[in-house]
Amino acid sequence: MTDRRGVVAKRAEDLVPGVPYVRGWNRARRSAGTLADQLVLLGLDSDFPALMADVNVLGDGLVQLGAVRPDAAEMLAKLIAAGLQAELHGTTAETSAV
Repeated sequence: MTDRRGVVAKRAEDLVPGVPYVRGWNRARRSAGTLADQLVLLGLDSDFPALMADVNVLGDGLVQLGAVRPDAAEMLAKLIAAGLQAELHGTTAETSAV
């Protein structure tokens, strides 16, 4: 199973020699850890109890959020949008100051 961009393939259950599963999983582990740290700071860690690193059959790292309540997903979406807004505003402010 893959998404429309071919990014997410089936989870790796049977490993194939030569596929960099450990590299992909390690990258996913670091990313999941970074996200978990931020969720703790925001007090949202209990809303994402199934957050974990995984890897697909191609060796691509995956971060699984697990099943979450709709309000937790909405809050995460709002936080991402607010971060993008702040980043855009910061970039605009830096450009106009030059």
